[in-house]
Amino acid sequence: MAAELDTAAGALLTVWDGARERTANRISTAQLRAVMLVERHDGINLRRLATGLDMLLSSASRLCDRLVAAGMLEREPGRADRREISLHLTAEARRLLAELRDDRRQHLAAILADMTPEAREALLRGLRAFDEAARARVVRPVSPLVPQAEPPRVEQPTDGREAVEAASRGWAAGDASVFRTA
Repeated sequence: MAAELDTAAGALLTVWDGARERTANRISTAQLRAVMLVERHDGINLRRLATGLDMLLSSASRLCDRLVAAGMLEREPGRADRREISLHLTAEARRLLAELRDDRRQHLAAILADMTPEAREALLRGLRAFDEAARARVVRPVSPLVPQAEPPRVEQPTDGREAVEAASRGWAAGDASVFRTA
């Protein structure tokens, strides 16, 4: 089943990759990952960004320097500790992400239009079930383009059902940032 899913998901991944490649003329893949992480965690500091991107602090700092120069990020001194810098998206970065998502959704809509309504519903139900199961397991993303989410804190539940419920409480309703790239 996993091999069949891997094969079947190829077209979906092609749509994602195509949208990302069409933004590559403005920022690199690593920069896009950073922008998406800052979007999800507005005000993130450099250390958390480096951890989320799985890179050295010095590499994340250079990456931020390039994003600031490109007009995608703003640095702001921390409110509690002025030595700590918080990162925020610029309007240009928000426009880029909106364009990326719009491009991706247009391509998805064209493909979905070729499917029967029943097949579209089945696909959506299946993807929602997959998302729910993955969140319950607190699966770490496989894609290098997906920033790592902080795992929820779970206080020793007494049975399996409670474990799933406790893990799912760590995610905000509708927040799929763990598995979505934009």
